[in-house]
Amino acid sequence: MLGAHLRRMREDAGISRGDAGWAIRGSESKISRLELGKVGFKPRDVDDLLTLYRMNDIEERERLLDLAQQANNPGWWQRYDDVTPNWFHAYLGLEVAADMIRTFESQYVPGLLQTADYARAVTQLGHSEAPLPQAEVERLVTLRVERQAILTRSLRPLRLWAVLDESVLRRGVGVPGVLRDQLEHLVEMSRRSNITLQVIRFDKGLYAATGGAFSILRFAEADLPDVVYIEHLTSAVYLDKREDLDKYVVTMDALSIAAGTPRETEELLKEILKTTE
Repeated sequence: MLGAHLRRMREDAGISRGDAGWAIRGSESKISRLELGKVGFKPRDVDDLLTLYRMNDIEERERLLDLAQQANNPGWWQRYDDVTPNWFHAYLGLEVAADMIRTFESQYVPGLLQTADYARAVTQLGHSEAPLPQAEVERLVTLRVERQAILTRSLRPLRLWAVLDESVLRRGVGVPGVLRDQLEHLVEMSRRSNITLQVIRFDKGLYAATGGAFSILRFAEADLPDVVYIEHLTSAVYLDKREDLDKYVVTMDALSIAAGTPRETEELLKEILKTTE
């Protein structure tokens, strides 16, 4: 987030990456890495860049310097670095900082809404050839459950708006009872004021092509850009350019229109529960 903010300030000031690099005794590639959030921030470098970009607002300057310091502080999730890929660490930080997340899923229940048993079952799915040690599975499940605390935190709980394909609710997972418990959990969570759950029923036919699951993260600070997160098997993509964001927002809006209302979704969940073991 800080990198994106610094990039916009540099572009608004009409300063090249090369000149910005010179100002902090670095190179053009260093500025590129800073703006992409691929390296840590030295408060001195950020201070020099703010001077170069003519940031004269004292309060805003202090906020950005504080953000630079926070960016270097380890988050609670970093104690799970040994069981999570590097490309996922950035998402965990964004998730904690987000004010609202809109997400679309066509295969799994979103991680923030998974029960521990459901998470345990899906964690092993990508490791059928070489199953993960049970201790590692349990650490990953614990991480997922701890992440869900942002939905119930006392200070500004995360607003979650999830749109699911109906197949997510009908696809068996793990041993008997896991899916049923998961569906009951979805009913309970969907009744929270900060959670909106919608399902696109089979009888809606085809809907907006998306290429797969994605999430849009929005932040309370007006000057911080939204971020689109798209996860792949061995990597992830983070998009924050306006033209990319606009396309995904339009697609998410279309998915929300195609899906049933939250009330209709709750009725569908209860209907499926009647035939789920």
